[in-house]
This record gives sequence, C-alpha cells and structure tokens, in this order.
Amino acid sequence: MQKDTAYKSVSQAQNITLVAVVAAIYVAITFGLQTFAFGPVQLRASEGLNHLAAWHKRYIVALALGVFIANLISPLGWIDWIFGTLGTVIMTSITYLLTRRVKSTILKIIISTVVVSTLGMAILAAEFTFAFNIGASGAFPSGSKGGLFAQWLAYYISVVPGEVVSLIVGGVVIYALSKVVDLNK
Repeated sequence: MQKDTAYKSVSQAQNITLVAVVAAIYVAITFGLQTFAFGPVQLRASEGLNHLAAWHKRYIVALALGVFIANLISPLGWIDWIFGTLGTVIMTSITYLLTRRVKSTILKIIISTVVVSTLGMAILAAEFTFAFNIGASGAFPSGSKGGLFAQWLAYYISVVPGEVVSLIVGGVVIYALSKVVDLNK
C-alpha cells in the first residue's frame, strides 16, 4: 500500500514540476522575444510548445499557465489574460482529444498545427476584434473598412503566418525531443 502512495506522490510531483517547467519556458521565450510576441502581427515563438498537448493533458495546464503569465504584460490587459488563456485551453484541449490515440509523432504535430493555426488563431482574431470594438486600451485597429467579419478576417490573416512559423519550428523541436524523451510520461 505504501508503494502505491509513494508512486502517486512521485507522479504528482513529476506532473507539477513538468507543468511549472513548461509554463516557465513559455514565459521566458515570450518575454525574451516580447517585441514580436504581441500585436496583430506577431511571432510568438513560444507557441511552438502547443504541440506538447498532443502527448499529455498536463501540458494543457502548463500552456494555459504560461500564456496567462506571459499575457500579464500584454497591451490588451485583462482581455488577453482571460480570452488568450481561454483560447489556449480550448485549442490545446481539442488537440489532446484528437491525438490521444494517435501513435505517430508526425501526425500528432500535423493535427496540433492544424488545430492551433485554425481554431486557435480564429479565437485570437475574435479577441482582437472584440478588444478593438469596445475601445479597449492597447487595442489595435484592423485597418478593415467592413463590419465585424471583415475586422475578424483581417486579424486572422495577420496572425496566422507568424503562428504557422512558430508551430513549424516548435514541431521540429518537439519531434527531436520526442526521440530522446517519452513525452507521454
């Protein structure tokens, strides 16, 4: 009986540690490259870590925590704290659900890339559209002359390229890491 309790304690300690480490890495990368990490055109290199959600659900928490902390310096303030974090929880949860039975590392990364670059960026574009339309401090004008859909589309088109670049680079790193570390454990 004590062995089971000791094993669970180690497992919980390991999970907490991995959550903290991944969140800290996300924050460190975002802060280190913050000039490019915020705004309607962004290259948030830390987004490459989103692929981790394809291996274990603990990374959903880790990434959400990392996004929340990183967004504390966002020009959008509370809007980014809430909606940026919620968007991360949604897209990484969907990634996890779609990939939990997938064995192929490359297929996991492809699925994650599609989910994050489509759904995740759609949520981010909606967040920017909302912030701009309520006149939030730090909101960026889309430059779009149309209605809400045109504004959303302008933001979506502006954030997808940087996200795809981050996901490709992150995919290469996560692929290499998966060859030396069991990301499922």
